[in-house]
Amino acid sequence: MKAVVSGPLSFISHAALSRACLLLCAACLLASCSIPNLEETDCREARDRVREFYSFHFGNDMHLTEENVRLREKHLTRRLFRDLLNEAVALPVKTTEYFTATATNDLPKAFRVGECKVVQPGDAVQFDVLLFWKDDIRTEQRHVSASLKKEDDNWLIDSVSPLDK
Repeated sequence: MKAVVSGPLSFISHAALSRACLLLCAACLLASCSIPNLEETDCREARDRVREFYSFHFGNDMHLTEENVRLREKHLTRRLFRDLLNEAVALPVKTTEYFTATATNDLPKAFRVGECKVVQPGDAVQFDVLLFWKDDIRTEQRHVSASLKKEDDNWLIDSVSPLDK
């Protein structure tokens, strides 16, 4: 014996209801993909550059020798590149690593690019970069501030300094 369905939706077939649900889900998915990014344009553009730099920096020798400064040149303003190159030549052995503001014998294992502030629209932004240490003994997080300037239509790192948080 077949059950009889009655009620306000009894005239809609199961297949039609399935198609309607599928269309509703697709519409929600499309709507969620078009939610605008609320971060300012300068921050969105510069964020990729900061991630690219720190990914390269963490993936290679982090000690700033003359050769390593030259490898990072495309990410740095002309002023910072020149200053770091002069420092690498003058002081070949350093106790602090510039881009993480930490002791060279205690380098972080990972990073995350955090909050961005527009300092000067179209010209300068500042990022909070989180640095992480995790091993069998400790888990720690510290912050540095990375300032970027727009030079020749590119966002480039102009300075990095420790944050007191």
